[in-house]
Amino acid sequence: QVQLVESGGGSVQVGGSLRLSCAASGYISSNDKMAWFRQAPGKEREGVAVFYTGAGIDAIRYYADSVKGRFTISRDNAKNTIYLQMNSLKPEDTAVYYCAAGRLSGSWRSGDAYDTWGQGTQVTVSS
Repeated sequence: QVQLVESGGGSVQVGGSLRLSCAASGYISSNDKMAWFRQAPGKEREGVAVFYTGAGIDAIRYYADSVKGRFTISRDNAKNTIYLQMNSLKPEDTAVYYCAAGRLSGSWRSGDAYDTWGQGTQVTVSS
């Protein structure tokens, strides 16, 4: 069974940057969506970014409006790893960040579209 392990979280000041990594222990098909979600205390889980590829399809990336222009998702198939580069961080970006993989139907923003999840990594942005 594939496991996803996130790393790279931590504490940073407003305006700073972090890069999160999510390494898959097993094979993840290039047809699987791979995404980052986050959940802040007292708030619902939010889809942050997703990375799609597939046969004959160039890489497609979608982002939540709240992170567009600041966050970048990328994937290294050779390393079976996805990344989330986070720049210009704001206090409202503080949350536990999770990576997810899957090809279930549904919006990329919905957790129901994924069947494999990491354990999460904390990101704290202070002013």
